[in-house]
Amino acid sequence: MDNNYSKVLDVLKPNLFKDVFPYHEFPISQFDNVTLPYDLPKQIWITDTTFRDGQQSMESFTVEQIVEIFKMLHVLDNGNGLIRQSEFFMYSNRDREALEKCQSLGYSFPEITGWIRPNIEDIKLAKECGINETGMLMSCSDYHIFHKLNKTRSQVYNLYLSAIEKSLEYGIIPRCHLEDITRADIFGFVIPLVKAINDLGKKANIKIKFRLCDTLGVGKPFNGHKLPRSVPGLIYYIKNIAMLDSCQLEWHGHNDYHYCTANSTAAWMYGASSVSTTLLGIGERTGNCHLESMLVEYHQLKKPENKINFHQLNEIVAFFKNEFGYEIHSKTPFVGKEFNSTRAGIHADGLMKNEDVYNSFDSREIFNKKIRIEINEYSGTAGISGWINLSFNLKDDEKILKKDKRVIAIKDLIDEAYHSGRTFSYSDDEMMTLVLKVFGDSFPFKNENQKQSMEIL
Repeated sequence: MDNNYSKVLDVLKPNLFKDVFPYHEFPISQFDNVTLPYDLPKQIWITDTTFRDGQQSMESFTVEQIVEIFKMLHVLDNGNGLIRQSEFFMYSNRDREALEKCQSLGYSFPEITGWIRPNIEDIKLAKECGINETGMLMSCSDYHIFHKLNKTRSQVYNLYLSAIEKSLEYGIIPRCHLEDITRADIFGFVIPLVKAINDLGKKANIKIKFRLCDTLGVGKPFNGHKLPRSVPGLIYYIKNIAMLDSCQLEWHGHNDYHYCTANSTAAWMYGASSVSTTLLGIGERTGNCHLESMLVEYHQLKKPENKINFHQLNEIVAFFKNEFGYEIHSKTPFVGKEFNSTRAGIHADGLMKNEDVYNSFDSREIFNKKIRIEINEYSGTAGISGWINLSFNLKDDEKILKKDKRVIAIKDLIDEAYHSGRTFSYSDDEMMTLVLKVFGDSFPFKNENQKQSMEIL
């Protein structure tokens, strides 16, 4: 790769890419049809910013809540180091107390890192908090340089280099957060900055990391898409022109256009080792990339040394609901109550014949969430018999068939209710009442023990 682009290209007017971001319309996709090679690193991992980017979108967490969530992250990771780092604020007394208590747990993973602005006071604060590595905000688009910071490119370039030098003097590894990179001049500002910072790191014998921040979620995961929105292009050109290792590159994306998981996966596929996430995707506006989604993506590309404790996600969902009143949508993949449920009779019929027909993995084994069948006016006898068999865990010859007269009787009662104006699905309690009413003494339990072990989620 040609080793040019060493100097910042100063401009009199900001380059706001108005042909791509007209503002009064949606952003426009542009393509150069350049095909870039896959470059999946040997090692890939996840970082967590629940306590920084995630928390700032919610009511502040208490010290106890932060410590409990940090413990759950550790349990979820199960010693793999796949959830490699967790990012903390350090500004308030509460932030620092939480950080100290999490540090005292002595976990290797997630490693505790910080977040600071590029100034000496914040660098000193990180040193006082015993942080070995900290993220450092470095806005890099002309939107930010000209309209937020009110500076020129050269001025912010020198500001950032000075902050890096001070950080290294204090023995702190900086991680450069290249804010708004998907609207930045990649060859005129970003790559010269990255190269200069990387040279400072080499002199200190440190591999400085660079977090590529898709601040407004406008990145696209497609090969052949033009910069600056192209995730493959950003990873490929920054890595190869600045001569970085994969372990120095991290992707941080937001979900404004529903591309969060796809963009994070593309970052892995084109050469970045790390992706930044939050638990349940909490964060500014539409949120960050879901940590749980990238754990699942990881399993489709690699195999962890230890089994990821996916069951812990159920505890995390319950914790967020109980502590913060934060409820995820019931259809949220992997963690929602109904992510593997169906109301369609034809789907229920297929599930009862073989779970693989409408379930791509064993959700009970992996997530401790069994398949659910919800009953409405479209469920039919297949849905009703399936609900009974799943709810009472009936196996093989115990199963109630959809042609059973008792199932047909329940369907008649349900049809009558919808004909009378009902519009909403039946709850599990309502279905239990109907089954008890219709089955009577022929209730589908072999014995009382089986009744007590009934599983209704």
